[in-house]
Amino acid sequence: MPTYIIEHLDTELYKWSFLEYKHISEIVGKKNLLFTNIKNPDEQKKLKRIGKVEMKSLKEITFRKTCILDPDASKTLEPKDKKEFDYLIFGGILGNDPPEQRTQKAFTGMQSERRNLGNKQMSTNTAVYVAKKIMDGKPFSAFEFIDELVIPIDNGEEIILPFRFVVENGKPILAKGYVEFVKKYDVF
Repeated sequence: MPTYIIEHLDTELYKWSFLEYKHISEIVGKKNLLFTNIKNPDEQKKLKRIGKVEMKSLKEITFRKTCILDPDASKTLEPKDKKEFDYLIFGGILGNDPPEQRTQKAFTGMQSERRNLGNKQMSTNTAVYVAKKIMDGKPFSAFEFIDELVIPIDNGEEIILPFRFVVENGKPILAKGYVEFVKKYDVF
């Protein structure tokens, strides 16, 4: 199994980020997960409970056989890529709407293959979920997606998250407590 690397790109470890990161650990397992660019000692301690942690950015570390998951890459990740890559790299950052190609900018200059998971922006945990399933043999074309998540709140209002999510058995795959968190904090 490849190691899944999350290059943390936000200025701090937000609560929603930790929810997603914890979900990623559940998806790929603690021993297969590496968080990089974690400068804050308290955040390092918190993340060590769910994966390996590195202070340095990926631009300061050398890995072989890497693949950056980037929505703007020309090739889509395929099951046969499992033989090609030991490390799959994801940008841990809240996406903007419209997308600003921040993953591409963050990894500019890195000598690494790039693959996409379709051309729509996904949450980090959704991207890892899709990549893991592809590495396990499921082709990208076999996934069912919704391209925005609508979360009803009080008085007929709703929160719309303009990101792609995987749907299985008629329900989106989300981190535990994600909907409740979004309703409570309305951070999006």
